[in-house]
Amino acid sequence: MDQLKDHPLYRKHNIDSAMSALWDFYKGRFLTLFIVSLVMSGVIQYATILIDLKSLQTITDPALVLAKLKGYIVPFLIIMAISLLFNIILHYYILHKPLDSSANIFRSVYKSLKYYIPYLIIMILFALVGSLAIVLGIFVLVVGMFFAIAWVAMMSFFFLPVMMAEETNIGDTVSRTIRLAHANFWPNMGWTAIFLIIYIIISLILSGLVLLPFAGSFIKTFANPQDTSSIVNLPTDPVFLFLSSAVNALTLPLFPIFAYIMYFNGRAREENLQVSVEPGTSEPGVRVEDLYAKPRDENKFE
Repeated sequence: MDQLKDHPLYRKHNIDSAMSALWDFYKGRFLTLFIVSLVMSGVIQYATILIDLKSLQTITDPALVLAKLKGYIVPFLIIMAISLLFNIILHYYILHKPLDSSANIFRSVYKSLKYYIPYLIIMILFALVGSLAIVLGIFVLVVGMFFAIAWVAMMSFFFLPVMMAEETNIGDTVSRTIRLAHANFWPNMGWTAIFLIIYIIISLILSGLVLLPFAGSFIKTFANPQDTSSIVNLPTDPVFLFLSSAVNALTLPLFPIFAYIMYFNGRAREENLQVSVEPGTSEPGVRVEDLYAKPRDENKFE
């Protein structure tokens, strides 16, 4: 456990140091993270293409649409399972590579498999809880809905880091996540909201750039609304498939890196609260330096 303190993301953070650490780690491991994310995004997008969603456009009966969608449940579950696997691999690599030079991506693949079933069970259970929280949030209008979404996102950031770093079982992972995430509740919620907003803005900008080469197809559709074939067939275009996969690959690694920043920040703050009792007193002593984040070690990202 003490070895974790050598991880470049391990420290008490403020919002500025958190974003700096995110960017530095992302740059330092960019190539591997990008390639793994590119494979993940490409597989998922290609699998999505194989699901014939275009046929839904010709169906006008809502009952038939629902019946058709039921047939897509299994393929979508398979896609989600694949996405979950790649997410676990990225988390394992981000945690272990800075601490063990032998923890390359290939080793990370098979070493991370033991976490798959426990994490899958946790996410299934949490999906039910999260859905309920969002539904309840809707009844408190827009603010409640966004609060519920931020809470669900914040909690989801902690599950895998807790499970991998502390080698906990399902029950301990859930209870430990609740304690760690809520110990610094409002800052964690604020950081999560800021991260999601930044991520959405970056994704929108990059997605817009991807669509630029295909602007002619949209202009053609506006000129002749009856001719929508160019837009409908756009997801199957190999160039569009590659560009959109590359865009997703640029942003996907941000999630597991930020998850570990949240986790390590919680761990570091938790350890600082475990102050020793000063000799001759009954009250724990608090040092001035405990109130501030440690200076960042730039060499850890090299």
